[in-house]
Amino acid sequence: MLKTLKMKTGAWDLSELLKDPIKNEFNKSLGDINTKVTNFEEKKSSLEQNISTTDFLKLIKDSEDIAESLSYVAGYVHLKYAEDTSSNDIGALVTKINIFSSEISNKLLFFDLWFKKVLDEENADRLTKGVPDVYKDYLLHERSMSKYTLNESEEKIINILDVTGISALIKIYDRMTNGFEFEYIEERGTRKIRKTITNKEKLVSLVRSSRSSERVAAYKSLLSTYKKNSGVLGEIYINRILNWNNEYILLRGFPTPISVRNLSNNISDETIRALLSVCRSNSKVFHQYFREKAKILKVKKLERYHLYAPLKTQNQKKVTFGEALKMVLEAFDDFHPEFKNIVQGLVTKKHIHSKLQDNKQGGAFCSTISPKVDPFVLLNFDGTLRDISTMAHEFGHAIHSVLAADKPISVQHPSLPLAETASVFGEMILNDRLLDQVKKKDKKIMLAEQIDDFYATIMRQAYFTIFEISAHEMIGKNSATNIDELSDIYMDNLKEQFGNSLRLSDDFKYEWLYIPHFYHSPFYCYAYSFGNLLVMSLYQQFKNEGRGFIPKYIRILSSGGSKKPEDLLLNEGIDISKEEFWQKGFDLVNDKISEMNKIK
Repeated sequence: MLKTLKMKTGAWDLSELLKDPIKNEFNKSLGDINTKVTNFEEKKSSLEQNISTTDFLKLIKDSEDIAESLSYVAGYVHLKYAEDTSSNDIGALVTKINIFSSEISNKLLFFDLWFKKVLDEENADRLTKGVPDVYKDYLLHERSMSKYTLNESEEKIINILDVTGISALIKIYDRMTNGFEFEYIEERGTRKIRKTITNKEKLVSLVRSSRSSERVAAYKSLLSTYKKNSGVLGEIYINRILNWNNEYILLRGFPTPISVRNLSNNISDETIRALLSVCRSNSKVFHQYFREKAKILKVKKLERYHLYAPLKTQNQKKVTFGEALKMVLEAFDDFHPEFKNIVQGLVTKKHIHSKLQDNKQGGAFCSTISPKVDPFVLLNFDGTLRDISTMAHEFGHAIHSVLAADKPISVQHPSLPLAETASVFGEMILNDRLLDQVKKKDKKIMLAEQIDDFYATIMRQAYFTIFEISAHEMIGKNSATNIDELSDIYMDNLKEQFGNSLRLSDDFKYEWLYIPHFYHSPFYCYAYSFGNLLVMSLYQQFKNEGRGFIPKYIRILSSGGSKKPEDLLLNEGIDISKEEFWQKGFDLVNDKISEMNKIK
């Protein structure tokens, strides 16, 4: 651990993917992929109703080989773009690889459409039963999408137009917002501190500052910048929704906009309705906490600017990257040594990009390229306590991927809601270890921070999804909806979410423009609520069962995306279709609030 302590933030090494993308290897890789696709296309004549299971399985494996080869090249380009979204050279490669990927997708489309639409039910059942078990649920899911699948020419047109249509719009959103310069004006007594902040993550970290004036200045700077650009950003979002509505509701015939995400996640609409219903009915749990937090901070009523105010009044000491890494590794090692070994593998192979730099993609993510290559993790590490939790979160994703690395690429990735299982569990392992080590006074502070995070990752994300449902419904009915109307819907959403537990200023009505998931992946956000509430139930089981729980947990993670989430969890005694299950998560939040209140 001594070497770990000395580690500093740094960049990743992408040479496992491509060594020289600009010159020979990039173009050679594209050529190799084209050759594989040509060979695959020659198999089209073998797609008969009576095709043998052996030949069908060979086609699956050949398509996976193509997908894996493409993932190496596309993964490299998108990771390089995340490093520097202002790079014109990499931006051009992103466009090139997106066009190339669309072309490849169109060439392979015949196999997907044959299985979904052409193959009769009897033979589809025969082939599904005949392949290895790891593919069974995947193939059943593919068949379930047949009713929303268009004919080959229509699917090809959509793929082609997406590259220069909605994908291009989202790319504009990213380049524009990642390049923002924020005019920061902090009123510290009679003195005004003015500066320009060019790194969005640096600015956003200040909303958790121990200094009240910094929190207010950070929010005002963030929200005013997005408001100033609301015309363009709002127009992009409206067209994002129109594109979603035109393709999925009008052309494909999905019953509701969110059903698209639910089917993609292999989750029933009923399960997500139950989840959101329980979240909505439990908003008062956090109202109680916000009122209690106001008392601790010695203010009459909490303002939205201070929602994440730390209970410590003094400046919090920054943690070095090495110290943070040591804390996470020790927490993971206590739970299961393999978890620590997986993360150490990422460190050794330089699969982590952690340093702050201008024009770098904000936030954090874990990217799985292939079962044969350990995942890559992007962090924006600035030494805050929250950065340590983020580290544990993203390393949890990496652990999930590595444990499922024995699965084929088509089923390695868990569906979106289950994708947050290991990440949130990783945070809880870390937080519980830290809680056990701190003094009584600090324990109250840490519990408050944990409840802040529960709000941010459960209730806030659920209400983001509720806003999206409203926005998609409004624009679906009236394409002339404007940005101001969307902002009013968002404000109403915040008022329901907070009730009278805090004071809400009008500038927060523009906050929705800042949420990239609305643009990148509509209805993505409920996965965080799902994942957190699910993990609370799993973590309670771990506390009750002790180390005997660990094999069950590893079975869930090792399944990757090879099982339908509801079935996978039901096999482990967890029924996520019932509101009572989701309520257990809020019961734990209540327990944490009660525990915090008892500490004087």
